[in-house]
Amino acid sequence: MAATMKQTKVYDREELASGTDGVAQAVRLADVDVFAAYPIRPYTGVMDRLAKFIADGKFDAEYIIADGEHSQFEIGKHASSVGARAFVGSSGTGWLYAMEALATTATDRLPVVALVGNRALDDPGAFGVEHNDAMLVRDLGWLVVWVSTAQEALDTTLIAYRVAEDPTVLMPCAVAMDGGYLTHSEHIIRVPTKESVSKFLPRYNLGKRVMHPDNPVSIAPQINEDWCMEIRRQNWEAAKRAKEVIYKAYKEFNSVFGSNYTNPFFDEHMTSGAETIVIGMGTVSSAAKVAVNRLREKGEKVGFIKLRWFRPFPTEELRKALSRAKRVAVIDRDFAHGGPDDGGVLYNEVRSVLFDAKNKPKVVDFIAGLGGREISIEDVMEVVSITKKCKADERVHWVGLRERKTGGTHVRMKR
Repeated sequence: MAATMKQTKVYDREELASGTDGVAQAVRLADVDVFAAYPIRPYTGVMDRLAKFIADGKFDAEYIIADGEHSQFEIGKHASSVGARAFVGSSGTGWLYAMEALATTATDRLPVVALVGNRALDDPGAFGVEHNDAMLVRDLGWLVVWVSTAQEALDTTLIAYRVAEDPTVLMPCAVAMDGGYLTHSEHIIRVPTKESVSKFLPRYNLGKRVMHPDNPVSIAPQINEDWCMEIRRQNWEAAKRAKEVIYKAYKEFNSVFGSNYTNPFFDEHMTSGAETIVIGMGTVSSAAKVAVNRLREKGEKVGFIKLRWFRPFPTEELRKALSRAKRVAVIDRDFAHGGPDDGGVLYNEVRSVLFDAKNKPKVVDFIAGLGGREISIEDVMEVVSITKKCKADERVHWVGLRERKTGGTHVRMKR
């Protein structure tokens, strides 16, 4: 009789979890050695859950309470430099308070993984979601990826460690999620087994770069014009290599866990034959997909792309996907006051991607959802309507903005 093959158990259980819970499960399963915390909403749920794991004996790690975000991220950076797998996180102005550490973590090529619970950069006391906090590290040498469900938060955190710690990459990675909309909302997730995660994610190994008294690789040298440009070029090359590593990581993740991430960088919804494509990041995808479904039922040729990886930016892949359309509507949950054509950050990234496209669709920007304001299904449907009929010079519109005179709301503001 032929021997019966034993089926390896990939998932341990299902549970109701928020986005921050999903990240906490990934941190536990990844056997993170050190994590540092300082409370600022809405990211703090991840640290609460990790503390409970330790208290319940389900997780063994060094949990360090910092005296502020700057110290918090310095702890993560130095832990990573001595060979410990490290995790940190913050939101909004807390993330900015750590900026010096964020910059040096990137330039030192230390693969710390951080959660950014997207929050408005107050004043005046706004705690709702905006994307500018995570976007501020886009040019420093951080990998940046947005998630839109609790399951994706868990999966992507594991993938983030796999990509960041790859010896050809060694870059920190920010996992960004919409504050409130995902950090606190709950979804059913599948929690992998420790054995399956160990199969996917090898132990952290910094190799010859580990800081140790017997291996003095750095004594705070001042390099200036002697070597700074060469180091910048090395980091630039690492970011380019990250794209292929991301492809490989998702392929292996699908193989181990039976997932179906067909495109690591973005998801397409009904884009086949679409004349108008809406693109956005994060939880706007929920409203956008429903809006597209309703418009398709009415015979309108419309689709949606949910962008996942913001750095590295999927230039060639997105150019191919978007250039099939006649029109592209970009939903920016961010702002870039005084930027090119007064548009948002994502808008100008998308326009740059399409600059060399043979077929150049009209690109229209919609700044929406700032400070946590809801982007509704009706808003997205109106975005499509405006994109189809607006003039070439009507590039940027504000969605759901209060009208001063009447106190009501309107969907667009002409430039």
